[in-house]
Amino acid sequence: MFGNERETAAVTRTPVESPAAREGSETVELWTSTIHSEIGPIVMVMDSVGLCALEFGGGEERMKTALSRRFGSFVLHGGDELGVGARIEDYLAGDLHALDEIKVNPGGTAFQQTVWNALREIPAGTTQTYAQLAASIGRPSAPRAVGLANGQNPVSIVIPCHRLIGSNGALTGYAGGLERKRWLLRHEGVRLS
Repeated sequence: MFGNERETAAVTRTPVESPAAREGSETVELWTSTIHSEIGPIVMVMDSVGLCALEFGGGEERMKTALSRRFGSFVLHGGDELGVGARIEDYLAGDLHALDEIKVNPGGTAFQQTVWNALREIPAGTTQTYAQLAASIGRPSAPRAVGLANGQNPVSIVIPCHRLIGSNGALTGYAGGLERKRWLLRHEGVRLS
């Protein structure tokens, strides 16, 4: 790395399969762990590649539905072999770059993966609008599509969808709730009006 450049772990590109395409395939083994934080419980799900899902307490059913759509049959085991929980705790304790090297494996379409990779390039402590992110990926006429992909992000915080704001600077929807989004942005030093 040179100067202020940072390396970030990119979204792992995996083929998108529907549960129907997986018929007859084996049950997928996943690991889950929960940490407790000032913004509530944070539930993480990992496979052997990386973090597949991260959800705040109360959103577990939504997360399980998304995992079922992606993997079909899966089983959850307790454990955090990848050390993701410790890195998230470090981030919450003030090390804003602790998330940078977490490997993620969120699935998604090619467009979603492009958006999620671009989200990981937004430095902690800064925000972008949907239009700015759309322009950064070479799709300046697609801020709504960026918004839809952002809303489907299964790895909250680590793929920092909280760093996207409306064109007027207003906080917009966040699956974890606007209060958590506000907390995360303030935690990163973003001044909010």
